Amino acid sequence: MEKFVEQTFLFDFYGELLTERQRQVYTSVVFEDYSLSEVAEELGISRQGVHDMIRRCNRTLEEYEEKLHLVERFVDLRGKVGEIHKLTENEKDDPSMQKIGQIAAEILEEL
Repeated sequence: MEKFVEQTFLFDFYGELLTERQRQVYTSVVFEDYSLSEVAEELGISRQGVHDMIRRCNRTLEEYEEKLHLVERFVDLRGKVGEIHKLTENEKDDPSMQKIGQIAAEILEEL
């Protein structure tokens, strides 16, 4: 998985478990593309402090995933439902397959 996508998933699933300040710094650097210097100046801390906080946040988010596997399960589930949806696309004549395809599409939409 691409690093940015992985960081996004980890933050989506576990970001609320970080402190408010950690979320603020992480969001600014990773998602809003602020430089370490810009964030450091805004918060009145060193550039190294921002860098260390980002590394700690990444490590913390990865540790949550190692223990809970929520992102792994999500990606796996999304893939399986996508497969079901693809398999039902070729069965337009069978009403039950159409219903299964519709349900799979709805699940994918929610995921």
